[in-house]
Parts: sequence; C-alpha cells; structure tokens
Amino acid sequence: MRDKIKLLALFICITTNISAKEYHISKKGNDSNNGSIQSPFLTINHAINFAFPGDTITIHAGTYREWVKPIRGGTSDLKRIIFRAAPGETVEIKGSEIITGWSKEKNGLWKVVIPNSFFGNYNPYQELIRGDWFIDNDREHHTGEVFINGKSLYEKETFEKVRNPVAIKNIVDPVGSTYTWYCESNATHTTIWANFQEYNPNKELVEISTRKTCFYPEKPGLNYITIKGFHFSQAATQWAAPTAEQIGMIATHWNKGWIIENNVISDSKTNGITLGKERGTGHNTWTADVGNVNRDGNIHYIEVVFNVLRNNWDKEHVGSHIVRNNTIFNCEQTAICGSMGAVFSTIENNHIYNIYTKRQFKGYEMAGIKLHAPVDVTIKHNRIHDAGRGIWLDWMVQGARVSSNLLYRNDMDDVLIEVSHGPYIVDNNILLSETAIVNWSQGGAYINNFITGSVKLVTDKNRFTPYFLPHSMDMGGLTTIYGGDDRFYNNILTGADTNGMSSTYESSELPSWMNGNVYFNQEKSSINDSDNEVYLNYDPVVALIEKEGDVYLQFSVNKAFLDHKVEMISTQTLGKTKIVKAAFDNPYSSEIIFDLDYFGINRSNDNRIAGPFSNLNLENGQLKIWNSEEP
Repeated sequence: MRDKIKLLALFICITTNISAKEYHISKKGNDSNNGSIQSPFLTINHAINFAFPGDTITIHAGTYREWVKPIRGGTSDLKRIIFRAAPGETVEIKGSEIITGWSKEKNGLWKVVIPNSFFGNYNPYQELIRGDWFIDNDREHHTGEVFINGKSLYEKETFEKVRNPVAIKNIVDPVGSTYTWYCESNATHTTIWANFQEYNPNKELVEISTRKTCFYPEKPGLNYITIKGFHFSQAATQWAAPTAEQIGMIATHWNKGWIIENNVISDSKTNGITLGKERGTGHNTWTADVGNVNRDGNIHYIEVVFNVLRNNWDKEHVGSHIVRNNTIFNCEQTAICGSMGAVFSTIENNHIYNIYTKRQFKGYEMAGIKLHAPVDVTIKHNRIHDAGRGIWLDWMVQGARVSSNLLYRNDMDDVLIEVSHGPYIVDNNILLSETAIVNWSQGGAYINNFITGSVKLVTDKNRFTPYFLPHSMDMGGLTTIYGGDDRFYNNILTGADTNGMSSTYESSELPSWMNGNVYFNQEKSSINDSDNEVYLNYDPVVALIEKEGDVYLQFSVNKAFLDHKVEMISTQTLGKTKIVKAAFDNPYSSEIIFDLDYFGINRSNDNRIAGPFSNLNLENGQLKIWNSEEP
C-alpha cells in the first residue's frame, strides 16, 4: 500500500511539473514579449495575467516599483503560484518612487512640489494614520515617508520643527531624528519640505512612499501563493487594528496556504507582513461607531469575531500559512501581525528587530509579532530584539505554541499573552529582557524556559473574551480572566524578583502548578509546596554577546544546578485547562513530549536538567544560541 501511495505522489509531481510554466521578468524586458527567459516581460503585474496554478514567476535583478496584485491563487500545495527572485540575484520591490528637482531653502532645508496626479488614487501625504486603538500623541501622522539613501526621515507636525529640528531623546537614533520632513497638500499639488542636514538631495537617492502596499491581492480567497527571495520596502502602510482590514507591505487578504520565505522586509510606516482580516467583516468598527459611547472596544471586537465566524472563518478557508527565514526591521507597528487570519500557521526562523523605534505615535497593537486569535499557531526559533514588545498574543490564544525563540532588549516585555483561556504553551525560549513574561491570561504552560526578567500575572474580570472547542473555531463560550490555571515546569529564573512569580498566584482564583524550576539569586519561597524546586543563592552573571552576527549566552552554573534532575514533561503531565477543558496537545490532538531542547537536541534520562539546554558544555562560559548563517 505504501509503495502505491509513493507511486501516486511521484505521478502527481511529474504531471504537475510537465504542465507548469515559468515566466520571467527583467528590467531589460518588454511586456510585449512572451515571458521566456530569452524574451522576458518588464513588469510583474503583466506576468500575473498569464500565471495559473502550478506556474512560477521568476523576477530578475533590479528594483521594481509596483504594487503586485495577484489575480489568481493556487489550488493546493502541489499546484501553487510561486513568485520568486531569481536565485543569486537581488530583487527589490518598493512602495516608493524617486523624487528629484528639490529646491534649496536654507540650512539643510529643501522643498519639492509634486502634482497630485503623480500619486493616482492614493496620496500618502493626504492620508492620515488612523484606526481603532491607535494613539496619535495629539498630532497628525501621514502614511507617507521620505527616505535619503534608504534611511527614513522623521515626520513633523509643523514647518518650524523641520526648519529648526531638535533631536528626540530616549530613542535608538537621536541624531537621525534631526533629519525631518513636513507636508502640505491641496486639491492640485503636494508640497514636501525636508531637512536633509548636510546632504544635497539632488545628488543622493531620495525616495518617497507612494503605494499603500507592495504585495496584496485586491480580493480575498487567493490561496496557495509562495513569495520568496525578495527585498520589500518603503510602502505607505496604514495602521492595522484587529477590527480593520489589515494591509502590510505583504498581506495575505483572508486566504489560505501562503508561504512567505527568505525575504528581507523593511521600512514600513506601520507593518511588514499582515496575515489578517479583510474589510467586509468590519473596518475600524469602534472608531466608526462614535455615537454609542457605552460600547467599548471589547464589545466591538466580539461583534467582529461573530461577523468573521459567519464569513467562513475555518481551517478550510483561512490560515495555514508559513512565514519563515525572513529578516524584518524598521517597521513602526509590527513586523508580523494578523487578526484571526493566522490560524493554523507556522512562523519560524525569522530575524525581527528595530520595531517601534521612532516612537512618534503609539497604540495597543505594536510588537515584533502581534496576533489575535492565534489558534493552533506555532511560533518557533525566531530572534526578536529591540522591538519594544517581542511577541504579543491577544484574545483566543488557544492551541498556540511559542517555542525555542530568542528575545532580548525589548523594553516593554518579551512575551505578553492577553485575555485568553488556553491551552497555550511557552517552552524552551530564551527571554532576556527586563520584563520577560506578562501573563494576562489563564491556562498556560511555561516549560524549560531561560528567564532573566520578571514574570507578571494580571487578572481581568471586566472583559469577557471567547474560547473555542479544541482545535477549531467552533465557539465554546465567553468568560473573564480569573488568573491561574497555569503550569510552570523546569524553568531557569535568574531575575531578582522572579521569586515573586509564585506569590502573585496567591490572589488568583484558579490553581496553578510549579515544579522543577531553578531560581538563582533567591531564597526558598514560603508558599511553594513543590519538593523539586531549587533556590540557588548566587548570581550566574548572565550576559548576551553579539559577535559578527552570531549570538552567545554567557552564564555560570554549578554542581547543584547540574545535579537537579527534572521530570520529562508531556501532555499527560499538564492535564486539561479548567475553562476550555482541553489538553495541551498538538493541533491534530496527538500527545506532546517535551523531549527536544532549544537546539532540537533530544533530552535523555541522563541529561534531564532545567532550562532550554540539554547539554551545557560551555566553552569559556559561552553558548552559541544564534548562528549568523540563519536569518
């Protein structure tokens, strides 16, 4: 029987390859050509007209200033439509245009006047950032951006602040904040003033964002698309509230089975990748509903959830994406976000940094990864740093697993789980920021993590949020956050206040379980009843070292730590959550045994130590935890 299945699979692959076509695009091409490698097209959007399931569109080196708008998707994993950069070639897809003809005013100040016809039907210098849970800091922010030699300038709300810029304190790049711009726009033209400091914009590369996105189908339901190997940048993206249509520089538009891999994604006004909601089920419903002062954002999102459930929100139609091996940086809202559209997806091996660094606006939807309703989503082996907040999972965090990620220098927190009822799993992560975990939920399992910051518990008895039947979007009910029903097993905790982790649970209404944890810099807790927790009253001197792209963790351990043997944790160990009455298992209901460490190495009976590393052969007290050959 197995041989027959293998032959059938081989036959399908062969017939698929026979019928598949490859279309080529080149900056030396022409859209009147036939799209072959000898006679390539000039534009990506022209090639889209010819591509059908199973076909590949190969783009050759150069900069393409297009909003790529697929009109078809694939039909299965075997019959995808693939968009790829030609192997070994650098292909940029930009949401910007080059602007020349700047006139000098004085002291680094320059001006350009652009007819509005240049922008078509979307003028980012008339379009303001707005939406639910967006905070504008009492000023206007346009979706547009100005760039010199690839570096974005800071928008100012008055002309005077461009003419006489003052460095912003307490941000990553205070000197960069003196490079500024301001705009005014009327019915016929748009004027931009920019302070380029010592640079002459007519002798440098100056670009302005002109398109709202780089890759986004105009209608939902285009499945099985692959996007790989590109450099995406400089789109004039809009705020992506969970109650809104979410359009990043790459956006899936409420569909299924996309693969987004091996791309470099940078310099979005708001979001890099969105795996999110479409417009028909509601668009910024709270902001639009100004007449109903007693209906808060919580109620509006519950209404949107029910709208989405009536719009084929299930595994057959939405989600199951793969986002892997991408490098994402310089985005002011998120690197990756999605409201309900990321269900059953895998986000892995991405390097995310410099998210929310300008800090000119803020809001409640900002993080390296921000997902609402990550049902059965796996987030694993990502490196996220300097992102304000690392990973924020919000509402309906059920069946999600956050595993083997490296997070550091995130000044709010590394992981926030908000108003959810579980089961969800956080295991084998290295969490090095000052605040490691904010647990604003119940029904979580925290296993084999390395935690140097604080762990905080938040209850919320004023918000009712949904939960589902296991591994589905079939509504089970709504309830508030009582706190508790958590499991903390086999973690290493080195922060000075992590002993408070256990005491915070004294006020929670649901019971929690702690066992096998190792606490450094601590004396024994008075409330823990576990007989297998170790309190080591010395400082392991934890340090993060970044060297030529590699990342090392430096810390010291002693014999007492190595002699502390822990139980191998499994689905059976963790039991079921109190509210949802569901097990901590795999998406297909199979058992999980936590027998792999951060590196994917098997834990053995001889090596059952706490934390994410099964083998601690430290060379010079250092352990390489990220390889420069990775994203």
